[in-house]
Amino acid sequence: MKPTNPKSSDLVLSVQGVSKAFDGFKAIDDLSFYLGEGELRTVIGPNGAGKSTFMDLITGRTRPDEGTILFHHDDGRDMDLTRMKEYQVNRLGIARKFQTPSVYANHTVFDNLLLSLDRSRSLVRALFYKPSAEDLEEIDEVLKTIRLTERRDEMAGNLSHGQKQWLEIGMLVAQNPRILLVDEPVAGMSDEETERTGELLLSLEGKHSIVVVEHDMEFVRQIARRVTVLHQGRVLKEGNFDFVASDEEVIQVYLGRQKHEEVA
Repeated sequence: MKPTNPKSSDLVLSVQGVSKAFDGFKAIDDLSFYLGEGELRTVIGPNGAGKSTFMDLITGRTRPDEGTILFHHDDGRDMDLTRMKEYQVNRLGIARKFQTPSVYANHTVFDNLLLSLDRSRSLVRALFYKPSAEDLEEIDEVLKTIRLTERRDEMAGNLSHGQKQWLEIGMLVAQNPRILLVDEPVAGMSDEETERTGELLLSLEGKHSIVVVEHDMEFVRQIARRVTVLHQGRVLKEGNFDFVASDEEVIQVYLGRQKHEEVA
């Protein structure tokens, strides 16, 4: 199944006919994917479906063998990400959060956000940087968004697992990205933390274009607007949650297998 190509003016990202093989194995096979401006998209699929490789390709961590990945700049330019290095892709405003939280454990929550602000300065200079009123306002806004205002002066290493995940999402938001890629954000979280993470991502919808890769189907149900199902490196199905959750092919290759694994 190939997604239809919407108008480019409504898009922030276009992945067209992309393939990537490792030692003869096609991790991504003629994949096309389109992400709208301000859209919140959820990507699901069984292990080995190509989800991580898909994220690697968008961020420049891996280069495709075929196809194009276009970032539609807000100034009207279409920029081919396949020609760029990872740091160049990041500078365009494409930020990625991996499954395991990565924060500066020996710095406060406030300092973690200060170090992440979208400013041109080195890490060393940032540590001795005196924040402006605008910086403080931005950090306060992010703290409210991630619900860590009360923990602003606490060492990040003392936060719970869920709070560290929220802080890292806040650190990425502080960079003011146009695209935010989030990999399995609720792994290891309690039910309450999972629900709050969903509320956090929903609050970012419209401000950023967001792709969330996740296995927890209750969480997917909470945040899903449009769901893309990957299987064997291709788009198997795409639509709203009820559509993909009731599709026989999706049940056969993913949801049925997932339930079996949970019971086992």
